[in-house]
Amino acid sequence: MAQDLRGALVGLCNPLLDVVAVVDSELLAEFGLKANDNGVGLTDFQKLLQTVTDKYETRLIPGGMGQNTLRGAQLLLPPDTTVFFGAVGQDESAEQLRAATARAGVRTNYMVNPDKPTGSCVVLVTGHSRSIVGDMQAAETYSFAHTSAPENWRCIEAARVFYTTMFFVEVTPETTLAVARHAHENGKAFAMNLASTYSVEQCTQLLTDMMPYTHVLFGNETEALALAKVLGFGTDDIKQIAKRAADLPTAGDKPRLVAITQGAGSTVVATGDSNEIRVYTVTPVPGDEIGDTNGAGDAFVGGFLAQYVQGEPVDVCVEAGHWLAGQIVRQVGASYPDGAARFVPSPGFAPTVEAVKSA
Repeated sequence: MAQDLRGALVGLCNPLLDVVAVVDSELLAEFGLKANDNGVGLTDFQKLLQTVTDKYETRLIPGGMGQNTLRGAQLLLPPDTTVFFGAVGQDESAEQLRAATARAGVRTNYMVNPDKPTGSCVVLVTGHSRSIVGDMQAAETYSFAHTSAPENWRCIEAARVFYTTMFFVEVTPETTLAVARHAHENGKAFAMNLASTYSVEQCTQLLTDMMPYTHVLFGNETEALALAKVLGFGTDDIKQIAKRAADLPTAGDKPRLVAITQGAGSTVVATGDSNEIRVYTVTPVPGDEIGDTNGAGDAFVGGFLAQYVQGEPVDVCVEAGHWLAGQIVRQVGASYPDGAARFVPSPGFAPTVEAVKSA
């Protein structure tokens, strides 16, 4: 019998409207940016946005890490599986986000702030690289009062798996802790993304507060190195870092799974109930097929969670993550291929297994 997955995967994060443009390196230099840079909070954001829209052809794509992830997950799931929480303004950008996420099959549950515009993000593509500059606006005003409203909390009660990022934890720790504790108390799963080295380094206490309730932790290699530094792991070996993060204390008996991606390199997975480290090779995408790498990490998490919410083994979750990341890098901007996507697990997909001692 098919599972009833309606509303099973809930994401909570910062919804942004991405303005994507293929630009030249001179524009980056003009605004003090670099390829693969992250210029959140750039003082001249409005000037940059105006310059880009005046001089270059642009595309509008629903963005923000969590929203990107749920759009990808929904591609591989039955209709009405995903629900997304976040804050937007009362403006045309919010309507564009609603329409685009609805086309992707994601049900949005936005808090509307009439006093702030919807957040936006300029994505500057140069070659295979991208530089991101965001302006949070309404997104950073999300309040737990919205989540806890009875009509919205019913979505929390109906879900099986929750996903958030440290970006959203910074905005509303009350919300993320409440949802994480609900997951812990009701035998559900709570997943979190380290999101950025800044979040790890500057919000260490919030991260520490969240970790006991985090059943699945995602991050890339630079975020993992930052985690090792702030928590005093005393190693820069990604496999050791993954294992030590998995072994951090939990609020219950459910072991933590940690997945660390390394771009086109391998993905490392460790769990708190095993001394085995799983290392998964990524099938490379030919260079001439790459649009840009924007959203690849979000797509990996989307593919992973799409299988995880259905109870699939970790190997299948990782392979789906790799597969979906491979789809998004073939596009320009964090966009997925049009039409239905079909992931088929490969019988030959298996990790290299290594024994690593617990911390």
